[in-house]
Amino acid sequence: MPPDPVLQIAIKNMVCPRCIDTVKRITVSAGLVPREVKLGEIRIDSTATTAQLDSFNKQLRENGFEIVESKKARQINQIKTLIIKRIHYPQEHSDLKLSAYLSQNLNSEYSRISKLFSSMEGITIERFATLQRLEKAKELLVYDQLTVSEIADQLDYSSPAHLSAQFKRETAMAPSEFRELRNPGRKSLDSL
Repeated sequence: MPPDPVLQIAIKNMVCPRCIDTVKRITVSAGLVPREVKLGEIRIDSTATTAQLDSFNKQLRENGFEIVESKKARQINQIKTLIIKRIHYPQEHSDLKLSAYLSQNLNSEYSRISKLFSSMEGITIERFATLQRLEKAKELLVYDQLTVSEIADQLDYSSPAHLSAQFKRETAMAPSEFRELRNPGRKSLDSL
């Protein structure tokens, strides 16, 4: 007997493991059966009723998520998810440049991916990735377990000086100054 067909739904602002848990909870609450839930995407049984899907969509919006409708919006969501996964939740160190990583994972030329992203988001992929790397650097600085040199290495900066210069340009303070703040200004990943 063939498996039940599934419905794949792209979800915006799903950027962390806690988001995955929240979306799973919402799915079950709406009476749906989650088949697979990962960053930026969920697969559910395609036998869902309109009422269940409406409830699911409403609960998603109440929790800060949004179903991605257009093909271009889904592609942008995929790009952001890949960048966030690479920077914030790396499985292993990759020697691939970001452009090659995105091209490989999206089966598309980087120039096309880059143009689409810039036209839809108003910033370049590189800028988005830089903002993500700096947020991760802030997180690691707050934990106070790694040196600036170790953080630079973990985030694939060419040197600690490069990280420090970029950090200072964005925050107007050195990483060591940021580390000493009592209430550092961090942003949620979906607001970048």
